[in-house]
Amino acid sequence: MPIASRRRFLAATLGGAASSGSGWLGGLAAAAEKKPTRSCVLLWLQGGPATIDMWDLKPGHKNGGPFKEIDTAAPGVRVSEHLPKVAGWMKHLAVVRSMSTKEGDHGRATLLGRTGAAPQPAVQYPTVAASVAKELGAAAADLPNYVSIAPRRYDGLFTGGFLGPKYAPLVIAEETAGDPEVALRVPNLRGDGGRPDRQALLGRLNADFAADHPGAVTDGTVTAAARAAQLMSPAAAGVFDLSAEKDAARDRYGRNLFGQGCLLARRLVEKGVPFVEVTLDGWDTHSNNFPAVQGLCGTLDRAWDALMTDLKDRGLLDTTTVVCMGEFGRTPKINQGSGRDHYPAAWSAVLGGAGVKGGQVVGRTSKDGTAVEERPVSAPDLLATVCRAVGVDPAKQNMGPNGRPIRIVDVAAKPIEELL
Repeated sequence: MPIASRRRFLAATLGGAASSGSGWLGGLAAAAEKKPTRSCVLLWLQGGPATIDMWDLKPGHKNGGPFKEIDTAAPGVRVSEHLPKVAGWMKHLAVVRSMSTKEGDHGRATLLGRTGAAPQPAVQYPTVAASVAKELGAAAADLPNYVSIAPRRYDGLFTGGFLGPKYAPLVIAEETAGDPEVALRVPNLRGDGGRPDRQALLGRLNADFAADHPGAVTDGTVTAAARAAQLMSPAAAGVFDLSAEKDAARDRYGRNLFGQGCLLARRLVEKGVPFVEVTLDGWDTHSNNFPAVQGLCGTLDRAWDALMTDLKDRGLLDTTTVVCMGEFGRTPKINQGSGRDHYPAAWSAVLGGAGVKGGQVVGRTSKDGTAVEERPVSAPDLLATVCRAVGVDPAKQNMGPNGRPIRIVDVAAKPIEELL
């Protein structure tokens, strides 16, 4: 296509996207009317949670620690005494106690757990979240199709990978422990729709620049401008205003970053956003594991219970899959500092909601917690299961670098059929 023609095409496309009367702006109502068939909320426990103290306790063994087990709403399924509210939802949840992975470094394990592929310099894999958002998302929606709340950033994790910046998440409250009232606001977001004439002019200028300077950097800049325009409609910007919620509702989630992040996740799913993740940091418990895990479980238990309650009450639990996991587990052996160290060989993850047969446990670890004895599950296996639960084919291929087709999840992945 000649440069002049290409400029006209891009100007029409980008100018339309930046105009309040067409394109993305004004698309929120339509997206709300036609929500994706499935959404996913990922509760990411950053740092490697001690799942042996949460989902797979070893009472009576020296590796077991001081926590007690309690019964749950699902007969025969027992969890930590510090997760009493989540225990009440166990008929809707399934615990995978036989996760077994190979990466013990936080960064590498996080990339493996989110992409299903070991990090390598030749290919920057997209997260499965980005791929799911690509498959389920509405191109005309004002809201982004993938939102990440309070994450820890790792190289390549939030770029969209080889799918490009269009499928990168909107990141909110990155690496901050500040006041959630401030941290969860989208910086510089004005919900007044902006100036359509200025947005149209910016679209034309970006189109001219993109025609003369094609490439990933330009694509990222143009995408960022278009996404900013998307969010400036009053309906889109209003979703991020938690003050619209009643105080009682906000209190139920907990007045902390994770709790209010889960409330925001519910508001986003309610408006049709396909993938939202909320990070609860602090699980790297090399010392003083037990008081730290107890406190973190209190935060997780309260927010997760409120999220499940709201999803069920609003008829969204049948269309929303909820996943709770970290990048690995922690050593069954308790170290000299009353802590637990990194341990990817045997750990647990939890899935529930839409597409998941709850009320069950998958897999088993040894009495001392050191090894998987039944039904080992890899990171690709788990991610393929999540894809199936939300209605996405994990075997679908996207075009990768150099024109090579690459599956959403590795060809070796085996979904957990008994869980679906």
